[in-house]
Amino acid sequence: MAEAHQAVAFQFTITPEGIDLHLSYQALSQIYLSGLRSWKKRISRIKNRIIKGVYPASPSSWLFVVIAILATMYMQSDPSMGLIAKIREHLPLSLSLSAQGQTVLSVLLFSTLLWLSLILALRFCLKLLLSYHRWMFELHGRISTKTKVWATLVRLLSSRKPLLYSYQTSLPHLPVPSIKDTLERYLESVKPLLDVDGFQRMTRLAAEFEKSLGNRLQKYLKLKALWATNYVSDWWEEYVYLRSRSPIMVNSNYYGMVFIILYCSTENILNSFSRIPGTVIPLCAAQCERMFNTTRTPGEETDVLQHWQDSEFVAVYHRGRYFRLWVYRAGRLLSPREIQYQIQRILDDPSPPSPGEDKLGALTAGNRTPWAQMRKQFFSSGVNKRSLDCIEKAAFFVTLDDQEEGMMGENPSVNLDRYAKSLLHGKCYDRWFDKSFSVVVYKNGKNGLNAEHSWADAPIVAHLWEFTLATDAFHLGYTADGNCKGEIEHSLPPPQRLSWDIPLQVSESLAVAQALADDVDCHVFPFREFGKGRIKKMKLSPDSFVQLALQLAYYRDRGTFCLTYEASMTRLFREGRTETVRSSSNESCAFVLALEDREHCHKLLRKAAEKHQNLYRLAMTGSGIDRHLFCLYVVSKYLGVESPFLKEVLSEPWRLSTSQTPVQQMELFDLVNHPEFISLGGGFGPVADDGYGVSYIIMGEEMINFHVSCKHSCTETDSHKFGSQISQAMMDLMTLLNPDFKEATKANPDKQS
Repeated sequence: MAEAHQAVAFQFTITPEGIDLHLSYQALSQIYLSGLRSWKKRISRIKNRIIKGVYPASPSSWLFVVIAILATMYMQSDPSMGLIAKIREHLPLSLSLSAQGQTVLSVLLFSTLLWLSLILALRFCLKLLLSYHRWMFELHGRISTKTKVWATLVRLLSSRKPLLYSYQTSLPHLPVPSIKDTLERYLESVKPLLDVDGFQRMTRLAAEFEKSLGNRLQKYLKLKALWATNYVSDWWEEYVYLRSRSPIMVNSNYYGMVFIILYCSTENILNSFSRIPGTVIPLCAAQCERMFNTTRTPGEETDVLQHWQDSEFVAVYHRGRYFRLWVYRAGRLLSPREIQYQIQRILDDPSPPSPGEDKLGALTAGNRTPWAQMRKQFFSSGVNKRSLDCIEKAAFFVTLDDQEEGMMGENPSVNLDRYAKSLLHGKCYDRWFDKSFSVVVYKNGKNGLNAEHSWADAPIVAHLWEFTLATDAFHLGYTADGNCKGEIEHSLPPPQRLSWDIPLQVSESLAVAQALADDVDCHVFPFREFGKGRIKKMKLSPDSFVQLALQLAYYRDRGTFCLTYEASMTRLFREGRTETVRSSSNESCAFVLALEDREHCHKLLRKAAEKHQNLYRLAMTGSGIDRHLFCLYVVSKYLGVESPFLKEVLSEPWRLSTSQTPVQQMELFDLVNHPEFISLGGGFGPVADDGYGVSYIIMGEEMINFHVSCKHSCTETDSHKFGSQISQAMMDLMTLLNPDFKEATKANPDKQS
């Protein structure tokens, strides 16, 4: 084969005259260029490690310190107060240096130690400053003098432009809340959801827990917080994600549509968060490390996240066949036109799938333990292992789907629902759900993402997706005939078809996955009556407004209130991930009941919105409820002790799971001149069998997109019905705040969705 021939760098034959050596200079050149690229990447990594390692100082500041010390020594002054002389006395006798050389060496050593000490001091000061979070609780336009001083100091210490990981060692550790505070907040959150007897019972259990087992568990947790970088994240990753034995398709993975993804809120950009004008507050970027070259591999008891340092190819699925597509050639990244050329070769390949190959991906969609057993039995050696390695070690996974999806046709609403289901689960076998993320490209050019959840939360993938799509649309562009720009090297070897010897049947995993996929009910709809612009004119937080609308919609749908999950982030702390905002509060429930009775609604609405904002800020600053209780529960399991209180708390169902999709890089999108680049956001499956999953994206000033999911098997839930309730609740809240809005809407019927 041609590609096999090109891979041979030299050949030799043995003749009576000796060995005749034939070198392939083209192959040797390719090897040389690939090696050169590898060394350049190594050098670049070392350079970046040095730059981020000395932040907030710079490598050049070392030279400044050395010159300053040498200058003072030249002026017959000793800034070291005798330390340089001490260092000179203890230099090894074997050094054959003159007296002046020994002095210079001693100055270099002292200057380096002084420089490192200054870096540690600056980093410690920056960590103390970043531990201050009262700025988040101050009203806009009413910044205290203390916060202004703090903001000035932060700007001074972080004046240099940072790299992605520069702030990592300066971020504070996530604090462990007190048992008393957590229990008080918990009881406050469940009071509107329980009757009098139920609340008294939970109050009694909480009091018994605090007096007995709680303090013992808290001591272990504080010990972990002193020792570990983050007392939550490793347990959260292991016990919430990796130890789950149920399918990750629908239950854990999430999806994103064209032009952005989902789902935790509050970030403005990837590694910074800003509310004080001119001051950038860094966020933890640790999750970015496993974005590429990462796969979740199944285990019989727990899965494992595997990450490789580098990868030069992606794995591609098309019509039941798997390919390895190299994206580097001779040490350079292929041009967009060359990647298009290679993908066209895959599309034109007429070869059929080998037996069992087409539905192989169903193994990643079913239960985890059977997949682990089959992987061990059939994929641990030989051709199957080599092909599986190509998928798992790929930078990411690509599905070339032969369907057409998107907001299109005579019934775009129905097509949006189908688009969501396709991205969430596809055909259950044409995605590789274990990969960190899979790009799905449809026949009509629409695309989207399906992402595995354990390695990172969605804003990390969202940032990548935003940048990728914006770069494609506004910077790379296309030729007049619709092709990608760039030149083609026609000697490129074709994508490599992966080979398999599959004696197993995937019917069991496929049946489990198909039943799960068929049960999911998805509804995606744009709300066009108003957006954040009108909400802000009412002096309310757009997120709080939507959350109150969701509370009202759920009450009208089910006639009761429920435990509500809203995802918040804790990336103000090192290795922080998420925390839960319990959006169903005493204030929100009081408002909903008052609105239904039309009593004192306006004041209660603002009070409920302020309460929600405060809950969100507490969650972001390490004073949430659920992660603390979760970790206490994990400690109790390690100690082998039972807590009736923790057992009941951790078993409570989240019947309304919600999340806002952040738009993190608005500077990349020109929505005024290009309004067609409106994000559809993304979504996820329902958390509870009898509940709803709702994500929403507040895009621009005049539109909010909603993604609603539930299960057909529950007779009490209906995604379309709940979507209508959300729309009506949004309208009712705005009419309450602005009675003229209803009349204005009637006068502009074209604006209604």
